[in-house]
Amino acid sequence: MHIAVVSVHRLPVQGYGGTERIVVALVRGLAALGHRVTLIAPQGTKLREATVVELLPKRLRDPALDVAALLPAGADILHAHFPVRQLPIGVPFLQTLYGNLKAPEAVPPHTVFLSKNHAARFGQRAFVYAGLDPREFVFRERKDEYDFFIGRLHSAKGYHWAIEAAKRTGRRLVLAGGWRPTFSRRIKFVGEVDGNEKAELLAGARCLWMPALWDEPFGLTTIEALFSGTPVVATRRGALPEVLTEEVGALGDTLDELIEASRTIDTRAPHACRAHAERWFTHVTQAEGYVSVYEHLLKTGELPAGRATPWAQR
Repeated sequence: MHIAVVSVHRLPVQGYGGTERIVVALVRGLAALGHRVTLIAPQGTKLREATVVELLPKRLRDPALDVAALLPAGADILHAHFPVRQLPIGVPFLQTLYGNLKAPEAVPPHTVFLSKNHAARFGQRAFVYAGLDPREFVFRERKDEYDFFIGRLHSAKGYHWAIEAAKRTGRRLVLAGGWRPTFSRRIKFVGEVDGNEKAELLAGARCLWMPALWDEPFGLTTIEALFSGTPVVATRRGALPEVLTEEVGALGDTLDELIEASRTIDTRAPHACRAHAERWFTHVTQAEGYVSVYEHLLKTGELPAGRATPWAQR
């Protein structure tokens, strides 16, 4: 199959860029499955797994853009990774939504979501779980004596719960993000991290804190930790119960529940964490999910319902 992937971001991303990294993982997964990929993206994009068509950023971000005109000759389907409000005529088309819509925003046409929960909150059924390449991560079985938080230092991400838990338990916390509040001496702030530095911090952590106080569409840092052999302490918000099981993490609704769960989180086996992520959330499993969507769309003109993890169906 020949798939045209369209992104408004130059790829690969410099810095964290969760959305951009998912798109790169999809392209690499599709190529690994033997599909041909044309990547349409801003100038400067370089990805060896795809034929790259570079466009001016302002053209891709033009609200009047006719996405149908972007379909290359011979391509079977067009997959956009930014909101397209008008369904293109005569072009097999889908788009992935990476965030949460605000009321009363309508769901864009032919939208695929990142999880069952993400789709259901907008009255939809089509979703494909995100995935990443396991080779991007460092696996360590022996952990250091610190807990880890990485993400936007925004109240919705719950970073202040991780800080409060560190204060109550006396555990060392390493916090990575883009804004620096005032901390106690047991909390180390390392700013924005990426690449090898982030991989080492994830691999060495006793656990990752994911105390989301909003409905996570997916929660990419969760699988980053699991690939690193690091279990996760998380709230039951959004997709997190679809990603985590008791064997690789602990879920709770309150700060007290998370603190209590964190006391024994290091009983989870690092190899089990890695195996869980490799089974369900790689770049190849993500690509397989999308190929099923592409085939169904080409055959019927409609998007199929997503396939949830077994424990999310209970």
